[in-house]
Amino acid sequence: MSRLLHVDSGPYAPPAPARELTAVSADGARLHVEIHGPDGAPAVVLAHGWTCSTAFWAAQIRALATDHRVIAYDQRGHGRSPASPACTTDALADDLEAVLRATLAPGEQAVIAGHSMGGMTVMAASGRTAFREHAAAVLLCSTGSSQLVAASTVVPMRPGRLRTWLTRRVLGSRAPLGPVTPLARRILKYGTMGPGSAPDMVEACARIVHACPRKVRHAWSHVLDLLDLDHGVRELDVPTAVVAGTADRLTPPVHARALAAALPHCTGLTELPGIGHMTPVEAPELVTGKIRELVHAHIQVVSEESA
Repeated sequence: MSRLLHVDSGPYAPPAPARELTAVSADGARLHVEIHGPDGAPAVVLAHGWTCSTAFWAAQIRALATDHRVIAYDQRGHGRSPASPACTTDALADDLEAVLRATLAPGEQAVIAGHSMGGMTVMAASGRTAFREHAAAVLLCSTGSSQLVAASTVVPMRPGRLRTWLTRRVLGSRAPLGPVTPLARRILKYGTMGPGSAPDMVEACARIVHACPRKVRHAWSHVLDLLDLDHGVRELDVPTAVVAGTADRLTPPVHARALAAALPHCTGLTELPGIGHMTPVEAPELVTGKIRELVHAHIQVVSEESA
């Protein structure tokens, strides 16, 4: 589709999937799903964040698909999934359940990784039947469960009502992002990435974010503004690792620390010095490594000989 403007070469170019399918959510919303890697390999499910798409996971997909079955999907209204009037955390949970049921066999387990709004999707789904059936372990990257706007440091001023009001206006802006220009790259890097982010990382993220339709961006900004998934964190009782960047302005490390303290089975909190909000792009090897660790520790691989 014309709105998919991701890079087409280099480490952040999305690899071609082995196959594609459409998962249908509870309200009829259709979700674009990609499957990479060999059938029968340990399964990994990737849920991207606000204004992103499956292209955001390009580095993880490329590295993991050699020996994992990697399932990535576009959140409703993002990437190749059509927009829907239902923009709620319940809808996010419905969508993840639909993807799990469409791609995994009954009882088959997977490591589920969520970045930003994708992590919130996991929290929203933590008590759902399909999630409990299929989730072996979880990785939460650069995310939070509540108070997102009040804690954000995108607006460089002391905390308080004025900063929260200004942040709400910035994140909820209806303005079109337009083409990816040098100024646009500088703005996106300031708001979402660490100061040392390489130009190819910034370019990849800018193209993905700018491809998100502004109506979709605006609609989901309200969900993030009103987010309260603290109960979902307490119900997330599978082994869960948490990763955050110390330079994250959208979901500062205070969120990751709160998650680590509240999770019933936190396997560790990793804070990455100088890394911003886009951890899977800014620290691809580390995020991929965390997923591999969770697969190795929590998914039992049955060989053909013993099957």
